[in-house]
Amino acid sequence: MAEDYPVTVAAGTLRDDAGAADDADVWARPHRWTPGGVHVSAGFTGAHLLHLAVAGCVLNDLFREAEALGVPLAGAEVTARGGFDPGTWASTGIAYAVRLDGPAPEDAARLLARVDEAAEIPRAVRQGAAVRRVSAPARPPGPRG
Repeated sequence: MAEDYPVTVAAGTLRDDAGAADDADVWARPHRWTPGGVHVSAGFTGAHLLHLAVAGCVLNDLFREAEALGVPLAGAEVTARGGFDPGTWASTGIAYAVRLDGPAPEDAARLLARVDEAAEIPRAVRQGAAVRRVSAPARPPGPRG
């Protein structure tokens, strides 16, 4: 059975300030759409980072599209998770779930549909992308810090 690699991002009223202080896997990041920033809960593996890209993109787009649609959004939480085939490391798929605070049910449905269509990272992952190694640029001389 494939292992599960969950991540959660939350902003606004759904950001868990109390739990973040006690959890080493939670860190805060600035966020252009919310004054209090985003709390990210994720391990630091490649699998977690892939899922974090999906969750973070959806979270950003929730706030951006809510503003564009005139939908009040006080808070959002996105959890993304999935697994990988242990023999090939092919993804078994990524699923994401969203909790919202603020919009009426009909506005929430409209917002979620628009974000699911617009979110760039989920769209790119759904289409597939070539990943290739290229030569690293030379590091400029000077102190490392």
